[in-house]
Parts: sequence; structure tokens; C-alpha cells
Amino acid sequence: MNRRVLLALVLLLPALALAQTKISPDDVIEYEPVVPPMATSTGEQIEVIELFWYGCPHCYRLEPYIERWLEHKPDNVAYVRIPAIFPNRPVWENHARAFYTAEVLGVIDTIHRPLFDALHALRRKLNDEDALAAFFAEMGVDEAEFRKTYRSFAVDGKVRRAKDLTRRYGINGVPSLIVDGRYRSGPALAGTYARTMPVIDALVQKAAAERAKTAAK
Repeated sequence: MNRRVLLALVLLLPALALAQTKISPDDVIEYEPVVPPMATSTGEQIEVIELFWYGCPHCYRLEPYIERWLEHKPDNVAYVRIPAIFPNRPVWENHARAFYTAEVLGVIDTIHRPLFDALHALRRKLNDEDALAAFFAEMGVDEAEFRKTYRSFAVDGKVRRAKDLTRRYGINGVPSLIVDGRYRSGPALAGTYARTMPVIDALVQKAAAERAKTAAK
């Protein structure tokens, strides 16, 4: 089958199941507490963090639901992506470096979904610096600039922070979503990909209500 046809089919199938149901914040049970709770960096907005890995098929399957949700996400939500890095997983670190390289270079919107597609729909092996440099070049990024940024102090710092947060959020797999530094959920807890973002919506409402209650004291 032609690669473009295969990619189109892969992108179409999740879209057929994007219908979502609302969940009351009083009824939501598909989450775990983050212990201890983590401070957020988004001020008055409720922080929703996605911990993911480009090589994770479950992260790839969740991506269409996240994209749809982001089109209509609540105004009081700030969404943050963090590439998870577990110990002794060099490919995870390489993909995290690719994410942060794209972020630093200002091309994350150009790179993010195509990198997912290349790895999963097209089955490309983009697991080391050379392969990733070639991919970025295909996307219009100068190879020398990519390599310079990939090994830069700025990206090193972001990678160290991602490693630390992966540990501190207490996740044991991806994708995992963290709401307001207090609640941890994802497809494994929600039960399905389609139910995941309604669970996150309910947790956002729960977090907002608890903030309001604390502020009123």
C-alpha cells in the first residue's frame, strides 16, 4: 500500500471515534493522587501536563483526541507537553532532545505530529541523532542548526528537568496526564482513549473548585 494512503487511513480511523461524553467532577474516579502534590507554573490557570514518548503507540493513538480537545479546551487551562524520560532509556532521551530542539528552534508545530506519524504510520526508525537530523532537514530545518541546538546547554537543561519531573510525578508509563499538580490519569485509568479527555475535563473542574474553596477561606 502507498505510504501516503496508509498514513491517511491511520489518521482517519481515530477521528471516527472522537465523540466524547461529559463526566461530572463529583463522579470522576479514574485518577490517582500525585503524592506529594507538585507546584504548578501556570499562575491562575489550571495546568494540564501530558507526559509522553514519541515511540509510544498509546501516546500516538491518544494524540487525535488531544488535538480535538485542544481546539476547544477550557479558557482556564494551560496545556504543557513534557517528554517523559525513564532511567536507562537512551531512545527516550533522544526523542526528548528532538522535542526540545524543535521547541527552542520554534518549529514544534511543524515537527510534533509529523514525527509521531513518521515513527508509527510510516514505521521509520528515527531513534538517534543522525536519523533525527535527517528528519528535521526534511521538515526544512538546517541540519547544522539542528545538531547545534540538539546538544546545546538550553536543551540539556530541559532534558534534565524532564527526567526529574518524570520521576517526581510518579508515573510508571505513558501517556500520563497531570492536572494541577494533584491528579494523575490517562487511558490506562480512564479505560479508553475516547474517555480520557472527558476525565481530564472533570479533573480540571474539580481542581478549579478546590482552588476556589481554598481562596474563600
